[in-house]
Amino acid sequence: MKKLAVVAFGGNALLRDNQEGTIEQQEQNTTDTLENLIFLIRAGYDLVITHGNGPQVGNILLRNDAGEQLYNIPQMPVDICVADSQGGIGYMIERMLRNVLNKHQIDKEVVTLVTMTVVDQEDPAFHEPVKRIGKIYNREDADKLARKKGWIFKEEIKDIKGWRRAVPSPAPVRIMNEKVIETLARQGTIVIATGGGGVPVYIDERKNIRPAEVVIDKDLASALMAARIGADEFYILTDVDYVYLNYKQPNQQIAEFLNYEDAMRYLEEGQFTEGSMAPKIRACLQFIKQGGQKSVITEATRLENKKYGTKITMEYED
Repeated sequence: MKKLAVVAFGGNALLRDNQEGTIEQQEQNTTDTLENLIFLIRAGYDLVITHGNGPQVGNILLRNDAGEQLYNIPQMPVDICVADSQGGIGYMIERMLRNVLNKHQIDKEVVTLVTMTVVDQEDPAFHEPVKRIGKIYNREDADKLARKKGWIFKEEIKDIKGWRRAVPSPAPVRIMNEKVIETLARQGTIVIATGGGGVPVYIDERKNIRPAEVVIDKDLASALMAARIGADEFYILTDVDYVYLNYKQPNQQIAEFLNYEDAMRYLEEGQFTEGSMAPKIRACLQFIKQGGQKSVITEATRLENKKYGTKITMEYED
């Protein structure tokens, strides 16, 4: 059986920090990233691609807000916004990938799946909304929206001061259509799925699928999907060449190879920042623990160059 790899595109694979975010910029970034997957395809890997959606879904939420304020257009819930972003980003990746495959004269099918991710309604995270989304409001407007819509707001203190809506971020427990994803991938189709962590849903007491007003961590969802479809390798493409220990300290050092035990110890010691590298390490460890052979965290355009990237395995590789 051919090896199956899941490749998670981080935000940098689609949009650079110093860019406006035009479609032309995102298409070029996506193409540059996809070029790095050609060596995996030529090596005989079956592929599933996942992606982030932070800036894109943020813009959708802002358009929601502007539409309601200016034209009285009802705002759409978080699950619909995530689905919108999955469709748009998936289309872009699929179109760019088909062009890259054509350039390299590779005959492969590509398909984009709008993917739901199931969360547990009893997850304690539902009682502690921590993920900030959407527009920054002043205190008066935030209070009005809290009364009108029942939203929870938390103070934003990083760049622009104000108040932003906060939603829970529960752990993913199952990926809908995972059997379809695996079947298509094993048949040689490149599948784009679980974008932005997946459209968040839960299963009610009648076994019906219900929308959840939450945000799911994309790396954890990607790792879960990778494990559940029996992937051999899991790649996270980001904006750094390696994972570092003692990051930005005088004794900073590259961690090119990590085994499960050491990576877990460093995570527990606080070596990796929450909101940055810690969720990626956690996702890689989850994948390895559930039977994956190797996880790699590397810069988006350097996947093919094996001298870059941090490789995480259960035991140190020989």
